[in-house]
Parts: sequence; C-alpha cells; structure tokens
Amino acid sequence: MVQEEEIYGDLAQSARRPRSGVTSTETASPKKNGSWTFLSNHTHVLLCLARDPEARLRDIAERVGMTERGVFRVVTELEQGGVITRIRNGRRNRYEIDISTPLRHHLEEDRTVGGLLAWLLQPDEAERLGLPADEASRLH
Repeated sequence: MVQEEEIYGDLAQSARRPRSGVTSTETASPKKNGSWTFLSNHTHVLLCLARDPEARLRDIAERVGMTERGVFRVVTELEQGGVITRIRNGRRNRYEIDISTPLRHHLEEDRTVGGLLAWLLQPDEAERLGLPADEASRLH
C-alpha cells in the first residue's frame, strides 16, 4: 500500500501541522492525550479575557485554538448570559467580568464565575479581578 506522504508529499505533512502563527506552548491544541479537554471553549475564552480584558478576538482565537468567528460567538453568548460586559474604547473593546454570575449547569449552579476563575487563575491575576486573595491562593 502506498503511503500518504508518497502521494501528497509536503501537503500531507502540512495538514498535520498547527495553523500558521500558532507556535507557543500556551496556544492552540493543548490536547496531549486525546481530542477533549476538561474545560469548555467558553471557559477558555473567559480565562483569556480575565487575564487580558483588552485582548483582541484574533489573539484569543489563536491562544484557544478556535476560529475568530467562533470566539466572537462565545463572547456574544457570555455577554448575553450576563457573564461579561463589552465596553467600547475607540476601535477596541474592553471586557469586564461579573464574578458574581452563577455557573449555568444545574450541577454547579451554586458556584460562581468568580469561584471558577479563582481556581484557574494565579493569585495575582485573581486579585486584579477583585477575588479574595486568600481564596485564590488556597486553591493553588
């Protein structure tokens, strides 16, 4: 049987490489042991916005491994859900997170977005959002 590389050459190789521009270890495709992750794209986008409230959707898309359109959809859903507020600043957007918003699924509805972020962010990042430093540091 003829190998794929023999027929398609570099084309087959490039199809398995990450998208151009995605080279950092903190960017797209962190899926080391399969095709799924514990956290959703919504959580990944929210985490990016918590770390950089003025991040461009293009940059978030690259970090998360989504398309820019997909990130726009997630940001719109987070905004409609009351999790974030988009503040226009000239040609750029700044995003504020409502840390008191309850998580949406019935299994975790007694927890808040702030609690989730306190668990995921470094203590200094959590403090910038107004999360209690002791709660954030206790979780790390």
